[in-house]
Amino acid sequence: MRERLKPMLFDDERLDEAAGCRPSPAHKAVRSAQAKLKDCTKLADDDLPVHSFSTLLKDLATLCYNIAHTRLNPEAKIMLITRPTPLQDKAFHLLGINPACTQ
Repeated sequence: MRERLKPMLFDDERLDEAAGCRPSPAHKAVRSAQAKLKDCTKLADDDLPVHSFSTLLKDLATLCYNIAHTRLNPEAKIMLITRPTPLQDKAFHLLGINPACTQ
């Protein structure tokens, strides 16, 4: 899950590129230029804010699933899901999940 969400996280997506800059594996790890840019701007490539893994999960947890009833037919259940924010939409897309499809 975390691997798929890397574009939205502060994680370095280009570890191989950064590892090539180190003279040996014993030297301190170096972050790639792209990761440093995410650190400075706090934005992803698509100008959405980047998160830590835990704050992203908290943001995704705000998606709400509601069950409503009508006065005419109180037995009928109307299931509604809140519209995902652009950030949530991107996360679900990266994970290959459709939040509207429930069991």
